[in-house]
Amino acid sequence: MVLSTPSRPRSLRVIPRSLAAAAIALSGLVSPAQAQDREILNVSYDIARELYAALNPVFAEKWQAEHGETLSIQQSHAGSSKQARAILQGLKADLVTFNQVLDVQILADNGFVDEDWQQDLPNNASPYYSLPAFLVRGGNPKGIEDWDDLVRDDVSIIFPNPKTSGNARYTYLAAYAYALDKFQGDDAAAQEFVGKILRNVAVFDTGGRGATTSFVERGLGDVLITFEAEVENIRAAEAEGAYERVVPPVSLLAEFPVALVRKVADERGNTEVAEAYLDFLYSTEAQEIIAAFNNRVHDPEVVEATADQFPEVRLITVEEVFGSWAEAQETHFGDGGTLDKVFRN
Repeated sequence: MVLSTPSRPRSLRVIPRSLAAAAIALSGLVSPAQAQDREILNVSYDIARELYAALNPVFAEKWQAEHGETLSIQQSHAGSSKQARAILQGLKADLVTFNQVLDVQILADNGFVDEDWQQDLPNNASPYYSLPAFLVRGGNPKGIEDWDDLVRDDVSIIFPNPKTSGNARYTYLAAYAYALDKFQGDDAAAQEFVGKILRNVAVFDTGGRGATTSFVERGLGDVLITFEAEVENIRAAEAEGAYERVVPPVSLLAEFPVALVRKVADERGNTEVAEAYLDFLYSTEAQEIIAAFNNRVHDPEVVEATADQFPEVRLITVEEVFGSWAEAQETHFGDGGTLDKVFRN
């Protein structure tokens, strides 16, 4: 399956510091001098802070115009799996905007989210998507272009721990799927290939933003593997030429599922506003903002307007290679699974 979305739009901003700073300043957080009529909590993955800080004031303004209520949209960010556990332990999320299906599904399995949550919204409840890509230092001194380059002895890699990060699970599965294709389905060869990549990782941070900090601020590693959106946002925000984006020819579709946490939203009387917020993410206005943060979107108008923003890439899916996320979890990420075996070898 080939999925491609366009280039840096002429009509859309490329995020970066001005947009992110304004987004944070306007994020709708309550101040002592300005009480809000309504407050909701969006619990999200850790590299989405700036994106949702940009979306929040736009939705809050629309809500106030339509309902006459001032709205505060609080944000909580950490590794997606960690956030799911926090909700199970009492974090009062009205909605979740995660980066992996499994982390929403565990909420559904425990009665926090509707069982059919993926049918409630378009595109499997994923308003946008991305893929694992590479950020390399200026000039690409190690000549990193594809997954094969990551197994070389002279390459040091940064990406989060697949045990704690949905971001890292996408990277692990993308590398594994690439290896299965390369070695014509030889699982032992794929394990050896992925094992070499893992042994080249300089540090396993718990989440995507921690990995970014290790690579950019601490100067560790030759290549950071993270979502393409994060890769391009970093590159655009830093000094020109300091970093380069490398999109491998083959990668894995990374969906960003969203859902109403009905158990909490109903208790707090926030179901209507939380559902409206999730619907808003599919609007052309929101999709423009999402694309400006270098995520690939579905809205036809925005796709056309951003026609060359992203390189073409052959995107494979978890379902095509691993059967389903549930099967991938059991085979690879559960206790004693393939990931544990690869780590030990």
